[in-house]
This record gives sequence, C-alpha cells and structure tokens, in this order.
Amino acid sequence: MPDLRITNTVHNTPSEVLKNRIAIGAAWEDAFLDAVGVAEDTGRFKHISIARFASRTLDHELEKNTKTVVPFFSSTFILMGIFSVVTCMMADWVRSKPWLGLLGNCSAVMATAAAFGCAIYLGISFIGINLAAPFLMIGIGIDDTFVMLAAWRRTSPKLPVPERMARMLSEAAVSVTITSVTDMLSFFIGIFSPFPSVQIFCMYSGLAVCFTFVWHLTFFSGCVAVSGYREKENRHTITFLKVLPESRARKEEKSWLYRVMCSGGIDRADPDNPIDNKEHCIMAFFRDTMATWLNKGIIKGFILVVFLAYLLGAGYGVTTLKEGLERRKLSRVDSYSVEFFDREDLYYREFPYRIQVIISGDYNYSDPKIQDEVELLTQRLENTSYISNSLYTESWLRTFINYVSRNNDELNVTIDTEPEFIKNLKELWLFPANPFSLDVKFSDNGEKILASRFLIQAINISDTNHEKEMVKALRKVVAESPLNASVFHPYFVFFDQFELVRPTSLQNLCYGALMMMITSFVFIPNILCSLWVAFSIISIEIGVVGYMALWDINLDSISMINLIMCIGFSVDFTAHICYAYMASKAKTSNERVSECLYSLGLPIIQGSFSTILGVVALLLANSYIFSVFFKMVFMVIFFGAMHGLFLLPVLLSLFGPGSCVKKRDEIKISKVEKCFPHPYCIPHPQLVLNDQIYNGAKLHSNGVYKVYGDDKDLGIGTSGEDTSESSSSQSQRRQANDDDVRKKYEDGWKRSSYCSTSQFQPSGELDLYGHELEKSWQRQRFEENRRTFENYRKNPHEEDWNVQGPGRKNSDAGPRWEVRESREGGRRVARAHSHHNLQRTRPPRRSRSHHNLNNSDYIAEMRFP
Repeated sequence: MPDLRITNTVHNTPSEVLKNRIAIGAAWEDAFLDAVGVAEDTGRFKHISIARFASRTLDHELEKNTKTVVPFFSSTFILMGIFSVVTCMMADWVRSKPWLGLLGNCSAVMATAAAFGCAIYLGISFIGINLAAPFLMIGIGIDDTFVMLAAWRRTSPKLPVPERMARMLSEAAVSVTITSVTDMLSFFIGIFSPFPSVQIFCMYSGLAVCFTFVWHLTFFSGCVAVSGYREKENRHTITFLKVLPESRARKEEKSWLYRVMCSGGIDRADPDNPIDNKEHCIMAFFRDTMATWLNKGIIKGFILVVFLAYLLGAGYGVTTLKEGLERRKLSRVDSYSVEFFDREDLYYREFPYRIQVIISGDYNYSDPKIQDEVELLTQRLENTSYISNSLYTESWLRTFINYVSRNNDELNVTIDTEPEFIKNLKELWLFPANPFSLDVKFSDNGEKILASRFLIQAINISDTNHEKEMVKALRKVVAESPLNASVFHPYFVFFDQFELVRPTSLQNLCYGALMMMITSFVFIPNILCSLWVAFSIISIEIGVVGYMALWDINLDSISMINLIMCIGFSVDFTAHICYAYMASKAKTSNERVSECLYSLGLPIIQGSFSTILGVVALLLANSYIFSVFFKMVFMVIFFGAMHGLFLLPVLLSLFGPGSCVKKRDEIKISKVEKCFPHPYCIPHPQLVLNDQIYNGAKLHSNGVYKVYGDDKDLGIGTSGEDTSESSSSQSQRRQANDDDVRKKYEDGWKRSSYCSTSQFQPSGELDLYGHELEKSWQRQRFEENRRTFENYRKNPHEEDWNVQGPGRKNSDAGPRWEVRESREGGRRVARAHSHHNLQRTRPPRRSRSHHNLNNSDYIAEMRFP
C-alpha cells in the first residue's frame, strides 16, 4: 500500500453553539497541524511519511503570503529611492534634481497610503493581494516624475520660474493625464468582474492611481517649483549654497575640484554660453543616434520582421494556454500543504472529490413521489461521465428505505405518513453512531425535515478542464430536477473560476482596448494615431497572453487581475510617443521621430526600469500569486517599452501624419543673402545700405532700416547730430516723411509694373549672371564716391552733400548723403535713406555664386514689397 488517506470530520453543532465553539475548533486544528508537523520534522515516524491538511490550511497559507511580502516594502522603497536619485542627477550641480527623484517616490507612497485609508474608511474589505498595489503605485508615480522632469529640462533656464512651470505642465501634464486616466479606467473596468477578490483589488488600485495623479500635480509640482527657484538663484542641488557657473569658474581659474563638484547653472550675463548649456547626453543620444538609425529603411524593415516574429511566438503561446488555478499554487513554495496536494494528485486523482448533493425545502419524504424524485436525481448524477456508480454513493434515503423493506417483517413498522417516517428514521437509522446522522437537518421541534444531503464520488478527473466540465454537468442535472437541489464541494470555488475566467478576461480586454482608444483620441485628436495606439494595446496584450503561457502561467483569477492591470500599463508608453509625435512642429516624419525620442526616450527607459525595480521584490516572496504579478508586469512593461521606442516610431514614420511629406533640401543662406531675389527673376528693388544689417538695425513700419544701429530715427534730410528739435516735432516730421516715402515708393512700383524691360537689365543679349551690369555699376559708383569726397575736402563744414545728375533738382526726392567717422578712424560716406530714390539704377553686387556679397561697406540691400 503506497499511500493511505485518513479523513476526520468535525461534528456539526447548532449555530448558536457553533459560534461559541469556533475558536475551540480552530485551536484544535492548529494543534493538530503543529503536532503532526513536529512528528514529521523530527523523524518520529521512521517508516512512514505524513502529509497533512486541514480546512483552515488555505486561509493560513494566504495569510502567510501576505506576511512574506511586507518586509520588502522598506527595501523596495530604498532601492527605488537610490535609482531615482541616481537617474535624476547630472554633471551640472545646479540643474541636477536628485531630491526631486526621491520626492517623487515619497509622493507615490503618500498617495497610496491616503488611497488605502480612504478605501478602508469607505468600508471596502482588505485582502492580502492588495499589498501588491503599493509596489505598482511606486512604479507609476516615479514614471510620472521622470516625464515631468524631462519636460522641465526642455524649458529655457532664462525664463522665469512661473513660465517654466506653465510650459512644463502644458507639455507633461497631458501625458501624465493620459496614463493616469487609462490606468484608472482599466482598474475600474475590473470592478465589474464577477470575482470579489478582483473587485476589491481593482477598487484599491484605482483609488491609488487617482490619488497618485492628484499628489503629483499638487505636491510634486510644488516641489518642482521650489527647485526651480533654487536653480534660478544658481544654488547647489545638495548644499543649497550659491555656486558659479562653469564658464565663470573657468574664467576665475577655480580648481578642478570646484568645477567638477560645485559648478553649475548659467551665467546671467551670458545665458547662451554653450559651456553652461550642455544637453543631457542620453537625450541627445536618442535624438542624434537612435533616431538616425530608426529612420533608415533597412532598420525599419528589420524591426518589422522582429515584430512579426514576436506575433508568431505570441500566437503559438495563445494556442497552448492552460486554464485553471492549481491549489498548490495558492500556498508558499515551502508550505506543508504543497506536499499534501502533490500526493493527492498522484495517488487519488482517479477518485479525487467527494461531492455533496443538498436538497433543501419542506418536503414530505414519506411521499413515494418525493422518494422517486430523489432516487431519479441520484441515478441521473451517477450516470454522468464524471461520477462513479452507486457503489460509492452514500444516500441516507436509499439505504433507509432498503433497510425497512428488507426487514419489515421483523421490524413491523410503517413509513407511509410523515410523523411515522420521521419517528422510525430517528429510532432505526439516524442514531448517533451512524454516519448518516449528519446528513439530515430537522426543524426545531423535530417534526419536519428541512434539508438533507447525499454524497457522490467523482472519477476520471485529470485536469482543470475536466473539473470545469464536471461542475457544469452536475449543475445541469440538478437544475432540471423539480427538487430544490444543489451540488457542493469546497474546491468548487476554484472550479467556478475556471468557467468564468476566459469570458471575463476577453470581455475586459475588449472593453479596455475600446476605452483606451477613446481616451487616446480625446487627448490626441487624430484618428490614425488613436488606431495605432489601439493596435499597440492589442499587440501588447496578445504578447502578454501568449508569452505568459510559455512562462508557465495559467489563465486564472490571479493572471486575470494582471491582464486587467496590463490594459492600462500597455497604453502608457505608446500614448507618450503618439502625443509627442503629434505635438511636434516638424514637417517630415523623420524629424518628428527625432523630436519625440528626444523628448520621451529617456523617461521611457527610466519609467521601465523603475517599474520593474518596484515589483522585483515580489519575486522574492516565494509565492505564486506575487511571482505572477512580477512576471506579467515585467512582460507588459518590457513589451510596452519596445513598442514605444522601436515599433511605434517606425509605424508612425511610415503610416502616420507627415509620412507622405517628402524631405526637401533647404538652402541655408545668411541674413543678407535672404534679401536677394533669384538671379533669374529681378523685380523692382528697394535699396537700403548693407551697413544696417551688420550693425543690427531694426526695421521701421515702412520697411526702412535705421543706419549704424542708432537709437534715433534719422528722418529725411536730418543728420545724426541734428537733435535741436523737440520730440513732438521730430515725430511729426518723421510721420510726414514716412508717408511721403511710402507714396513715392508705391508710385514707383506701379510705374515699374508696366515696364517691358527691367531697369537693371539693358536691352539686347540677356546677362543672366549680371557680370556686365555689375562692372557698369562699379564704375558709376566709383565716380560718384570720388566726386563726393572731393566736394567734402573743399567744404568740410557742410552737413549734407547731394550727388545729382544733370538737370535734377535738390529736393527730398534726391539721395541724402552724410559723412560719419568710421571705427578705423577714417571717413565713410553713407546714405541714410535711399529706398525712395527709384530713378537711379543701382544693382547690388553679387559674386559668381549669386548669393555671396563682397565689399559690405558699399553694397546695398535689395528688399521687395
């Protein structure tokens, strides 16, 4: 005999007595388990090995699962804090944000504690599986932290703190809101699950996500603002002392130790100094290196091939997915109950379950019709493929009637009426030593039978699918009976899950994907991007379902909780990338990919590692429940990060907005070169001296530049030294001159519109490159300048010098020349306003490249209306 099973049944007592004896029964079970365990561990039984189990064993094991994960709270918080501090640091000791990384963890912990307190205050029951939620919330909270800090880094340090905060929240708050709303919706969808444990977990987790979102927008945003004022004052991130920026530290020849450990920030006198405005190296890597590789066609093809292989592997895993929760997985790996379950499956799988059939209601069991109905129900149950024959059936009614019919001559009793039936049943059959005495429940006065039961034996149950089919078959039989009957076994609570897990999971996945797509479309109003987000969600979910089968995870209530949770997690990274892609102002898809990877590549990496680190402690708990949490969270985070960093940028660049825009080679020209028209098309020009461009002069309302960068607006006929007029008279004069200039300019343009030939291009052979015209203009300009300098030498005290052709009058329409001292000490001649002089042909000088200017002291700028 390889194995022997001994079953002890505790005597049932009235309910009022049972309430007082619950503690005694529980104490007896605990003492029994402890005594047998000590005997087994100490080797008291030399020739036998004992595996024990009691009715409270599963409760004990679930409680132990809860206790095993509690010690890892502190270690997880420390690990996450170290990771956050390290990843938020930079070489710049002013812009570095280690304290904000730590405060992001504190914000998530405080929000989770507040959410749990609120749920308990609302009267929601607390179960052990809820202890997995804090690990998840820390990961979610620190992910939002990284997104907000990345948005802060992209703001200009020259801006005031309120404006930087506004820009940070306008960019990061949308992404954070998308992820938080999708996570909350995914958990709230789980509330409609038929399983109470799933409902409770989703209530706690949904409230925790909501509180984490509020805490980050309030508490953590306030911490960022305080850190912003510290950065504005150029204070050290650790010591909070004012330090010098690196550029000034180099100028003042500070020690290398000071430059490495103390310098940072920007120099307010020179805020655009490249030494103080270094980019984050990892963010630059995503933009310059990774985006460049992703934009190559061969890399895109390779990623799509890998994605197809990923889908094939997931599809194979889906076909091999198993359903059901094995009882041994509810216990810890080192539990004594695991050995009991293993031996039971090994030796007693052929006859695994003793099933109770309970009939309740006020029935007259002395009535032959009722007796026939009970017998018919028993026979129909025995005829199913999962129940043994009558040999293993224990029915008090069947045995009592057979006993009376066989011994009626000796007994001389009758059971035709209900009183006689109950009287003889108690006296002849249900005496205390008979095991059937536990199968009949009488009324308080003992005159009626309120409920009864009989036992049937299950056979040929090899896996969870058989268990599920057995329960369905038995319930169908009792439902067809006119009696108020039901079947029961303590393990039926697990078998019921097997029947509901698959349809419930599919329903939650479909509803969740639909809700995620709608939410994404609300925040990212582009139907194509919303479809790609939905496609990514479905792809990630298929991957999680397929590869969890290959990782020895069955589809049960525990994995269903994780699938519901994964719906929200799968949209996090994809929504970030899609929103950044749509928010980009770049014209081509490749440029948009570079921008979105520059913005969110680092936060995605940080968020992925932080979430995985947050749940890695669950793997150390030696519990199937928490190990499933770790495995599935790891898969959804890993697949989500791969979709967000590689697949989605490729799909958006190929099929997203801007994918049809071809890249055009833009000619980069200087500020002066932009003023010149195409060499083949020379419209009517507006000439202004080129000096004002190099001196940073500003443009008037009429398009006239100020000369030499003077603060005064020199009117027509007014020199730089003429400052005797009042400001009002000068303003009136400027206004009149500007109106006159604009009128003459418009008249000249209208006249030139009807000219058949350009005033710059002589008739005859077309001079495409302007060489002959340029030579003629140089000779003419040289003669004019020579005459001007000669006149100046003769009359050095005159303010204005007019160079006019024969027959022309000296009026405001003529060009005004003024002589100014140059920076080299010599004299220069400049024309203050020449755009109104449209009679003289003065083409600008251009080299053979048609865009490079020579001799900037004399070349005029060409502008167009």
